[in-house]
Amino acid sequence: MPDTVSPDARSTRDRILDAANQLFYDQGIRAVSVDQIAERAGLTKRSLYYHFRSKDDLIAGYLQARDQPNLALFARWFQTAPGTPADKTATLFDRLARNAAHPQWKGCGFLRTIAELANMPGHPAVAVGAAHKKKFESWLAVEYARAGASDPAALARAVALLMEGTFSALLTHRDPAYARAAGAAARQLVTAALA
Repeated sequence: MPDTVSPDARSTRDRILDAANQLFYDQGIRAVSVDQIAERAGLTKRSLYYHFRSKDDLIAGYLQARDQPNLALFARWFQTAPGTPADKTATLFDRLARNAAHPQWKGCGFLRTIAELANMPGHPAVAVGAAHKKKFESWLAVEYARAGASDPAALARAVALLMEGTFSALLTHRDPAYARAAGAAARQLVTAALA
């Protein structure tokens, strides 16, 4: 029998994930209880546990729900930016700087979750977060291969490292100058790699 979910069940699951996304991103995963998420979703805790076996399962679901939208956002920023692949890469950092200036920005939800679970490397959400970061890096490698980079994987890894450092610096300092500096460094790397 195929694994299907009725529209009503999907709607309930989406409400739970929306509530988890709001609360986990705003307050952190350890600070938020399952009771708070159920209340925000307008459900009983029992209904929540019908859709997610545990809080750990819900945390992994929260990151899975963020995966494709975040990757699509970066791809849209890159594709719509004018100029060379180096210019487009720098735009990723510029756009991140603009987002980070918003008062509700609290950093990368994937990195924050992984940091909160640092003592639990086998946690399913850590695997989801790590997979997301690898997808970002792989996507960059494809873009750099299309542009003619001789070693697109190494270039993508270097830019991904700059991006991770940028997330950290923005969360620490709240100063967009860090993102602009990382963007300038990324532009130089990509320009040199494509020369």
